[in-house]
Amino acid sequence: MTNTAVIYSNGSQECERMGMLLKALGDEFHEYKLGEHFDQKAFTKEFGEEATYPQVSIDNVHIGDMKETLHFLSENNML
Repeated sequence: MTNTAVIYSNGSQECERMGMLLKALGDEFHEYKLGEHFDQKAFTKEFGEEATYPQVSIDNVHIGDMKETLHFLSENNML
């Protein structure tokens, strides 16, 4: 896999696991961290009140949370 992914992270285990998965798949990824690169207000404005961590974008397309990202990767034969 040679896509560029972005992870919006709060440092949780789910965020760490998503990063490890993308790294294992050979993706280049950038991690933006809560409190370092953005605040909760900006996260909520970007992804909505119900959004959970991590949020993932691949090749500038917002995929979603961990479950949505795993579904996307599976559906696109990336896993």
